[in-house]
This record gives sequence, C-alpha cells and structure tokens, in this order.
Amino acid sequence: MTEPAGGTEAELLAVRRQKLDQLRADGVEPFPHAFPDVEPIGDVRAAHAGLEDGAETDSTHRVAGRLAARRGQGKMAFLDLVDRSGRIQLQAKLDVLGPELMERLLGLDLGDLLGIDGTAFMSRRGELTLRVDGFTVLAKSLRPPPDKHAGLQDVETRFRRRELDLIANEESRAIFLTRAKVISTVRRMLDDDGFVEVETPMLQPLYGGAMARPFVTHHNQLDRDFYLRIATELYLKRCIVGGLERVYELGKDFRNEGVSFKHNPEFTMIEWYEAYADYQDAARRLETIVGAVAEAVGYTGELEFGTPWRRVTFVGAIRDETGIDILEHRDAAALRAAVERSERVDLPTADLTWPQLVDDLLSKYVEPTLQQPTLVMDYPVEISPFAKAHRSEPGLTERFEAFCGGMEIANAFTELNDPDVQRERFEAQVRLAGEGDEEAQPYDEVFVQAMEHGMPPTGGLGLGIDRLVMLMTGQRSIREVVLFPAMRD
Repeated sequence: MTEPAGGTEAELLAVRRQKLDQLRADGVEPFPHAFPDVEPIGDVRAAHAGLEDGAETDSTHRVAGRLAARRGQGKMAFLDLVDRSGRIQLQAKLDVLGPELMERLLGLDLGDLLGIDGTAFMSRRGELTLRVDGFTVLAKSLRPPPDKHAGLQDVETRFRRRELDLIANEESRAIFLTRAKVISTVRRMLDDDGFVEVETPMLQPLYGGAMARPFVTHHNQLDRDFYLRIATELYLKRCIVGGLERVYELGKDFRNEGVSFKHNPEFTMIEWYEAYADYQDAARRLETIVGAVAEAVGYTGELEFGTPWRRVTFVGAIRDETGIDILEHRDAAALRAAVERSERVDLPTADLTWPQLVDDLLSKYVEPTLQQPTLVMDYPVEISPFAKAHRSEPGLTERFEAFCGGMEIANAFTELNDPDVQRERFEAQVRLAGEGDEEAQPYDEVFVQAMEHGMPPTGGLGLGIDRLVMLMTGQRSIREVVLFPAMRD
C-alpha cells in the first residue's frame, strides 16, 4: 500500500493509519521502548573516511534516524536515513532480508523512524552505504513530512512548527547545534576562570537591572503580584556582596516590549560579575570570550573578532552621526529643540524625557552603522543608574555597550557600589517614571540595604546569547535562532 499521489490530506493520513494497523497485525510494535547502542551517523561516516570507491568492509554499525528518501524496489533498493549528525545511504537487498522483511521495509513511509543494523561499504559512486542486515520500526509517522524537494519554505510555518522545520531543513538543525556550542563555550570559558554559576529567581517581587517594562503575573496562594525578571543583575550583585566574588547566570529574561528582527519577549542572557575588576576588565573578557566562540563554531564570515575591538565614545558617536552634542543640551527641552532644528535628524520628540531622546539618537543613528565589533564607551549618568561615575569625565559613567552587525550584543559597567549614590540614582529614576518614562527603574530598597553591607569594586557584563548566535550563524532575525519564538495570532 502506497500513499495516493496527489491525495487529500485525509486520504494520506488514512493510508498511514492503515499501515500502522498492519504493522500491529503482523506482530510488529510500531512504538518500542528503546533501541540501545546507537552510533551517530556522523561517527559512522568519520570511521570510514578515505574508503576507496567500491570497497567492502566487515564493519557493522547500528544507526537510527528518520527515513528521508527511497529509490528502487524489487530485489534491491536504496534508502536515506537522517539523524542530527548527518545522512547515510542504506542498501536493502532481497537476498539478505528475505521477501517478508523486504516488503515491510519498502512499505514504510518517508518520515518513519527506523533503527538499522548494517554493514558498511563504499558504493562505486563513492557513497558510504550500510547494507541493511536488519531493521526495527522505532516510531510510525502518522503525518507526512514536508516536501522532500522544496523543503519547508513558509516562514510562519517554520517558526510556529519548528519540529517540521528541523525535519525538513538541515540548515535549521545546524543553527541550533551551533547555538548549543556557543553556550557551552561561554560557560567553559567562565568556569575555567573561576566563576561560579548560580541561579536567581525568575519570579521577582520587584523587577530591575534594565530599562524595560516587565510582564506581571499573580501568585494565587500568596495573593500577590510577581514580575518575570527583566535582568539578573541585582540578585547577582547581592551574591557579590555575599562574598562569591565571581558569579554568572545564563538563562531567560523577559521584557514586555515590541518584537523586531532583534527582539523577542523572552530571550537568553548571560550576566557575569567579577569583584575587584572594572569595565575595562569586562571589555577584555568579552573580547576573549567572543573570539573563543567564533573559533569554536568555525566562524568564517566578514566580522573580525580579533582583539582589541574598536572603541568610540557615546557622546562622540552621536555627535559624529547627528551633529548634536548631547552634553551641550542636558535637559529634555534643550535637547528636544536641538533635535527639531537638526537637518540630519528626524525623530518624534513630543513628551520624551532626556534619556529617551538620547537613547533614540543612539539606537537610530549610531547603532546601524556599527557593523564590525565596536565598544561604545562612557554613557551619561541619566541612562546608567547602576554604573559607577566616570573617574575623569564629570556627568558620565564607566559603562560601555558592545555592538556588532548593527545591533547591541552586550552591556557592561564598572558597577556602582556606593549605597548612598545608588539611592540617589533610584530616586532620579522615580522622577523619570513620573515624567512618563515607562522603562525607568523602580526603587529597590532591599538592594540598597544589601549594598550597605559593603560591595567590593566590581566589573559586570550582560551578553545576549540569541544575538551572539545570530552573528555566528549569519542570521538577520532573532526568530531564526530561537527554537520557538513568540508569534502574532
């Protein structure tokens, strides 16, 4: 029984259901519990690299994967089996399997999961092949896979039904294998340098550590609202106060903001904090880690991750791209007027605070120009409530953001550790919130009291994992590197 060519979806599903019933009628369990001792296909291919065309071996292997293609029938047929490490050709012969098993194997559907025991040889055309000695149905596929020639092209379907995208598109599987390597490399670099990985709450009684709006949820038993964290910063700095000295956390953050090619409501960040260091130390560590990631994943694109990265100042970069010196217009009305007078800037200014205007100037006029890795240094205090005052530039802080590919990938400070100054910064943020800034920091008295126990000089940095993966895989949308991104209905 074969699937009807051009049949309706209902007909295709019915045929597969009938095959499921037939397997059971033949005494075959179509969903067994296990299939031990499987080798990755990639390892099998590596074991026979250099085998001459037409060469036979006596090496037997056990592989498992999804049936992706089938050619031929009768006395001999060829099939393709795919797992996450690659694809391998199978040869099925009537004189090896016998009539009953040969018929059963050739009656299986594309998309079925199979376990194969076979003997390796190199075909005359130079294709490593396993001659099938035996096979096991591991899961009967009750729905047809995406078209084997066209693949899965519809973007909406690829993101909403990622499992189908992974089945159909080898490139998508490669992206997420690369993502795993990015994460493991970052972790290894920090672990090897004496950092301790910790876990802090995702549900927080008060959010903070970034300029963003939170998601709010309600705990029924406690009868109180909680916030999904927008950053791990304040809890990690409390760990520094407690004496852990070098800490990091890699996990999800959540920000209730718009979606774009670089924004997803939930995203993966790593933040690390190092006692007795400053933002220059954080910059050097970032450059080293990103360079190691590029080497680990075999990056070959146009971005140059050699050290040191280019450095520009926040004030100078905005002045160069817009002609506006923000330090000469240090209140909202003056900066608003400068923007409205400028022939190089086209921004809506109504009801925006000074920090919002400054942030718009950077994000819309500077950020897109920063394609090669660049550190934008020394941010104004008004937009840096957790950064220590610059040791030589009044009104600025020791903060940088790292940009690459026209987007921000990291944010770092010499951390503010004076509790009295931190309290003043929180009070300033409360005033900005009163002026309409929905992303201003809420006042966190518990954090200030923690600092009052004594926080050592500290350098801290947050690195966006999703955006780093975008750079390493050449993707222009964050949805390509998040397995199940948020989608509109």
